[in-house]
Amino acid sequence: MSAQAAARAPRLATTAGRSVRRTKPAPTAKPLKRDEKGVPIPHVNVIVRDTHRNRLADHYFHTLQDDLMYMTYVHEPTARKPPRPVRLAYDPNDPYTKHRYNPPLGGNRWPKQPPPPSAPDNVIQLERIQIHTQIKGATSSRTNLLGPIMALRAISGANEKAGGQHTAEGVQLVKGRKNLQGWVRPGIPVGVKVDLKGPQMYDFLSVLVEFVLPRLRDFQGVVMEGPSGRLDKMSSASGVVSFGLPPAALGLFPQIEVNFDAYPQTFGMHIHFMTNAKGVGAQNRARALLSGFQIPFARS
Repeated sequence: MSAQAAARAPRLATTAGRSVRRTKPAPTAKPLKRDEKGVPIPHVNVIVRDTHRNRLADHYFHTLQDDLMYMTYVHEPTARKPPRPVRLAYDPNDPYTKHRYNPPLGGNRWPKQPPPPSAPDNVIQLERIQIHTQIKGATSSRTNLLGPIMALRAISGANEKAGGQHTAEGVQLVKGRKNLQGWVRPGIPVGVKVDLKGPQMYDFLSVLVEFVLPRLRDFQGVVMEGPSGRLDKMSSASGVVSFGLPPAALGLFPQIEVNFDAYPQTFGMHIHFMTNAKGVGAQNRARALLSGFQIPFARS
């Protein structure tokens, strides 16, 4: 071996264990900022979008909407008469009755107003679903509301500002407003509720009509009043359909059934379907909409 090769060999041996390229130390990650609740805030704005189209929403916009337009259409060949001016009990220009309570004559006329004209832009549709439950033991201890809060979160999938949506309110506490025999006092939590809109509303409705109601024992349908009921009552003109579910229905939701042991106490709930229907007979149009989503109704 020549002298030059012998002098080069130790140098190659020393550089074999390290990289020839110049390397920089790994950058130190800055700690994430935290909000008032201690939750870390990511560096980027994370917004969760819809990953797929909802089946019931497509069913409404492609099939049910046209059927409801045909079923609830009322032909009006001439324009409607202008509404009658409201007559007040006292003259608002009279200085002696200026600050007096001035109700309209004939009582509240809101439930007797006619429905809006039939048009493609005001076909009845579902606006939101509200799930509400009241816990009697919440007045003695607020910890009794932890089970219902977690159950409604699992059923609805709603959380406060979930997915970066600032309009998402999540599960809310229901507090008392009046003093009832020392049992309920103003400001004390007595239950929980959650409002569902958009895709979450249709997802909950699909689970309700496909998994819960068919397996609910002794359920013949949502009870309606007789055919002789008045259509200009306050409840009939609101466009809201409400019914309750027993405590046994909680374990029929797939989100609860898969981990039923985590909920030691079951409870019932009220479900309110709120539509955009108004005027005389609005509740009947809301029932026609829900029947298109396979919710059964039965006469009392």
